[in-house]
Amino acid sequence: MRPPSLTTRRVAAVSVSLVLAAGAAACGPEDNDAKSSGGDSTPHKGGTLTVLNSNPQQDFDPARLYTSGGGNVPSLVFRTLTTRNRENGAAGAEVVPDLATDTGRPNKDATVWTYTLKAGLKYEDGTAITSADIKYGIERSFAPELSGGAPYLRDWLVGAADYQGPYKDKKGLAAIETPDARTIVFHLNKPEGEFPYLATQTQFTPVPKAKDTGTKYEEHPVSSGPYKVVTNENDGEHLVLERNTYWSTATDAERKAYPDRIDVKSGLDSSVINQRLSASQGADTAAVTTDTNLGPAELAKVTGDKELASRVGTGHFGYTNYIAFNPTVKPFNNVKVRQAISYAIDRSSVVNAAGGSALAESATTFLPNQKSFGYEPYDLFPAGATGNAAKAKELLKEAGYPNGLTVTLTHSNAKDFETSPEIATAIQDALKKAGITVKLQGLEDNGYSDTIHSVKTEPGFFLAHWGADWPSGGPFLAPIFDGRQIVKDGANFNTGLLNDKSVNDEIDAINKLTDLDAAAKRWGALDKKIGEQALTVPLFHPVYKRLYGKDIKNVVISDWTGVLDISQVAVK
Repeated sequence: MRPPSLTTRRVAAVSVSLVLAAGAAACGPEDNDAKSSGGDSTPHKGGTLTVLNSNPQQDFDPARLYTSGGGNVPSLVFRTLTTRNRENGAAGAEVVPDLATDTGRPNKDATVWTYTLKAGLKYEDGTAITSADIKYGIERSFAPELSGGAPYLRDWLVGAADYQGPYKDKKGLAAIETPDARTIVFHLNKPEGEFPYLATQTQFTPVPKAKDTGTKYEEHPVSSGPYKVVTNENDGEHLVLERNTYWSTATDAERKAYPDRIDVKSGLDSSVINQRLSASQGADTAAVTTDTNLGPAELAKVTGDKELASRVGTGHFGYTNYIAFNPTVKPFNNVKVRQAISYAIDRSSVVNAAGGSALAESATTFLPNQKSFGYEPYDLFPAGATGNAAKAKELLKEAGYPNGLTVTLTHSNAKDFETSPEIATAIQDALKKAGITVKLQGLEDNGYSDTIHSVKTEPGFFLAHWGADWPSGGPFLAPIFDGRQIVKDGANFNTGLLNDKSVNDEIDAINKLTDLDAAAKRWGALDKKIGEQALTVPLFHPVYKRLYGKDIKNVVISDWTGVLDISQVAVK
């Protein structure tokens, strides 16, 4: 998942870049109430919202996007069966209806999900949105030329594993039924109690078959949301959105859609973005960013300025930075070695390397510390704030290394304060106190990603991160610890190569639950059980701090995305 600093997608992360995509906290974001530099703080309709971003909104086709909850800019144009709750903090981690009247009606074992569309739904041209359009939108996401979206539908839908999309197979997917214009039924291979979360992905966006232009559809996708695309230049580098006059608040309780126009300018250097938001002059008084965080140096400057500090949105996202072990590589095949490293970690120095406590929160659990994930606090190898070198040495002696050992830590050379040299050096210094000499192997970003995500080249000891596709323990634990998701000839995210039947069986059992609160408790317990094997060392959850312009009002930051939701922003 990429962290939110890009678009949220797995990069084991993304989101996300995410993306960041990410970090997490039990409390909601700080300083995220509606604010202005003075005068009337009530949000009003009208005006132009400017979005200043580093990364272009490429592949602006709902089939090709991999975004948590529909993304930020995309969800202004693409509505889906369900969506994220547009509320501050923990309340924003809930899934709510969007095009559908509810979050879905499962059969007894959650293998069949039925949805009914709201009445009166229309596209930007005034034509009605139908269940057949949603079915077609999903089917086209299977076309090889439109790949890039979340992979779950291929795995979950009956008979979908080898489907090649409607351009090659006009029969479509029998697993999706549309008995009438407002009803759609999904038949799944196995119970999936979290299907309502999946239905927030942009692949569930309705696409009218008659308007589908294949790979060119991204240039002018047909809007089902409050805004339509009027300009898309340089593959998403410059987007201009204007009101979809056929969108109605009567069918959409989530998106406020206050501005008349949204101007998205990308390809900007992150320092330039923060400088422009800081100065907040001209059009930039009504500007935000959806992908650029404040760095440690910038945050120090902002913190000392009361006016600037009042324009910082703080958010948390389900994301964990961690050390990964490959237990097929010596000496990490010895659990005592892995435990020794867990005890030796100095999380205070790691947090400082990540930008300090304002930008990172130390972690001892793999799951982020939010209720929706099922967070259960535990610290199986208590290292304290600065590491427990004595306990680490004791375990090394038991493991057959009384004189210590030398290992290599693989990391990225990207200056991301997550898997970068700063974090690696902090770990190197801490482990030295326990008699472990750490040699650092830095790789360029693409080489790093390719190396750690291949079973054939995965090192024994490396930095990794993971962000949630939705706020639940399922998409957090299953890709990393379900043995059936080990990919031997492709991108593999099960870094510990764990294939434990009891873990796999518990994942299946939890997936059957449609009571998401009950499921969350089980995910938390499973996290602790897996943690006992010391296949990872959780390090920290990032915190996102982003500036916005003086005239921005109604700032909402949920624990689903951790970043400002532009569907809620007003500029007047």
